This record gives sequence, structure tokens and C-alpha cells, in this order.
Amino acid sequence: MQISGLKYGSQVLGLVDFPHPDFLTGGATNGAIQDLLNKYGKIVAKPVFYSAVGKKGKAGLVRIVDNLPDALQAKRDLYFASIGEGARKVSANGVTFEAFIPSEIEVYFSITESTELRLPQFTISPWGGVEIESLDHDKIHTGWIDPFIGLKSFDLTNALRDTGCPAEFISPLVQHLPKLWDLYNSYGLSTIEINPLRVMREGGRYVPLACDIKAAFDQDNPASKRIGLPDSIFQTDISAFEQEINLLRTHQGQSDVLELNPGGSILPFMFGGGANSAATETLGNRAIFASDFGGNPPYEQMYEIARISFEHHLSAANVLLVIGGKANNTDIYVTFRGIFDALRDHMTKNGTHPVYVVVGRGGPNLVSGMIYARDILDSLKLPYRFFGYDTSMIRTLEYACRVDDWWTLEGLSKYKEVTA
Repeated sequence: MQISGLKYGSQVLGLVDFPHPDFLTGGATNGAIQDLLNKYGKIVAKPVFYSAVGKKGKAGLVRIVDNLPDALQAKRDLYFASIGEGARKVSANGVTFEAFIPSEIEVYFSITESTELRLPQFTISPWGGVEIESLDHDKIHTGWIDPFIGLKSFDLTNALRDTGCPAEFISPLVQHLPKLWDLYNSYGLSTIEINPLRVMREGGRYVPLACDIKAAFDQDNPASKRIGLPDSIFQTDISAFEQEINLLRTHQGQSDVLELNPGGSILPFMFGGGANSAATETLGNRAIFASDFGGNPPYEQMYEIARISFEHHLSAANVLLVIGGKANNTDIYVTFRGIFDALRDHMTKNGTHPVYVVVGRGGPNLVSGMIYARDILDSLKLPYRFFGYDTSMIRTLEYACRVDDWWTLEGLSKYKEVTA
């Protein structure tokens, strides 16, 4: 579950009284739009996407206007605009008009989960904003957050000083940014990103305003339901594969998938919100879909999920990836039986498809599950590599990417030579 923009992001920010610009939705009257122009001089028109879509500005989907005719033209152009997300096109459903905030700096700030140390981490830069990806490392600070202590003012003060933030902006930022830890920690978020955060002068003081927000929610965490966002905003254009899989929710609510790139080369079975976030970011366009199949799915359900996934996407894959953290309540043996029984049955019916299998998992009955998977993969004569809970998910994901490259360059031809 993800959101972006102020239409619904303002409701999330409002939970902790974090300031954001005044804005109107696409249903605003011409008079209301003109009033916003009169107050601020300029307004920013953006499309509303029902998912966390980035790089809207670079795609030409953010318009700054200073008069009503241009604002109305921007509404016509952007209301149903589309943007590429992997090999898919995501369509907008609405537009917002936001106050233009003049600012001497643009700040990037995010909190997300680190799969390396199983801890939250924050990233901040007073030089970033929409240009965060091109900044030198000394302009960006990343630090760990102790969940029992939280994100404190002195952490942020030190980080801003280390990155060379002008002194007059440090105090206003430090007064407000810890609120985002409260939001992250109390409402079931797995990621929150403010980009950009602009600082507006009000009289003799500075006020930081969140001009755009992206947030992802951990569906395993019931606290995410406290926000009260409508379920409809998490619905995107549904493919046949997504529709078929999403009918198979496990008894704890998981099994939703989002098809990222039907032409991708890695078929990933992700278990848990952390695995979903890490895999989606690390694999990029290689990932065919994003998923969360956690929640201890029964054998029959896991088998059906895998069967449908193989039926739709195995023929395009170089790598079959099973990735997740160290589970507490998921029986790994049952999960692996479902996946690899479905793989065996699919190849028995349709013929062997050459694919390299990478597994990174931990949890109850892990060894039994890996032995079961090994026996099936050996019988199918498929190459594989297993990683346990003592290997970070990021390293496993990076290994899968390297295997994907190698498989394309020489691995597949070597496999055919060996199995000929």
C-alpha cells in the first residue's frame, strides 16, 4: 500500500501536525483557484496517482502557473496523464493545485527500513530536493534510528551541520522533522519520504513545508489502519495476473501483487514488507512484480499463488527469487513445498524452462524447506544458490542481479551445454 502527493498525504501529515502548503483538488471552482493565485502569486499543478509514483517533475508532469487560464490548461493536460513505471503506464486520476513556496533551500528527508541491520534509518540532505540522486556523498547524511529511543533533535542537528546546512535553517527543521518519526513509528509505515521540503519565511521566522510526500504502509501492522485512508486509493490498473493473484489473499491478508515490469527478468516471491521494499528498490526494472506473500500462507494457497505466477511469467524469467527476512510465524517448509511443488508441476506439464533459483530466507523449519527445494531442483536439473538468515537481504538481492547479468551473457549457454 502506497500513496504519493498531498491529496491524501495531507491527511497522513496532519496526524502529527506537520505543515504542508495550502492546496486545492481538481474539483475546485475557478474562483477558489484564483483566490489561491491571489494569495501566493503562483501555484503548482500536479497529477494525482493512486500509487507512489516518483520523478513526476522530470517527466514534465509538474506545472508552475501564475494565471487562471494556464491553471485550467494544466488541469486539462494532467488530469488523466500517464507515466511509465517499469514497463507499465500508470494513469492519473485527478489533479491538485498547491501553493508555490519560495525557498532558499530544498531539503530531502526519508525514513525507511534497513534490511542489513533490521533497523530503521533516516536520510537527510539540505541540498537535495528533486536533485537528490545527483548529489555528492558529503551532501547527504544517513544514520540509524534506535527504535527504543527514536529520532532525536540532536541527531538531526548533527546531520544538518555535517552536510553544511545554513545555520538559520537548522532550528526550524529540527523543530518539525522528529514528528515524522512519530508518524512512521505510530501508524504502521514502512517508508516515508518528503521530497522536496521547502522552507518558507513567515514574518521573522522560517517554517518548513512538505511539498510532496511518498509513504508506504506495512500491511502486517494493524496500526496502518488507524490512518483511515480509503481502500480505493490503493487500487491501480489491474492486469489479468494481478486480478487472479489478488483473489488469493492469505488468512492474514497478504498475497497482493503489483505487476512492475511484465518484461522483467527476475521472478520474485517476496515475504514481508521489508523484503518488498528492499527488493523493489534493488531489483528495479528486473523485477516482474512486487509482492508480500508473508503471513504464514497455507500450502494450498502458496501452491496456487506460485502456479499462477509461473503460468504468467516464468517463461520470461532468468532468475527465480525467493526472498524474505527471518520469519517468526511462517512455516518455511510449508511455504517452500507450495512454491517448488508448483514449479515441478509446471515444468512437468510445460517442459523445463532454464532458470537460476536464488533463495534468501530464515525462519521455522528453514533447513527442512531448503532440503525439500534442493531435491526438486536437482530432479529438474536447475542451478540454485541458497542463503540463510545470516546473509542480509540486500546482499542476496545484489547476488540475484549479478546472476541475472551472467545468465544473459553466458550462464544460459553453459546450462544448455551441461544439460544437452
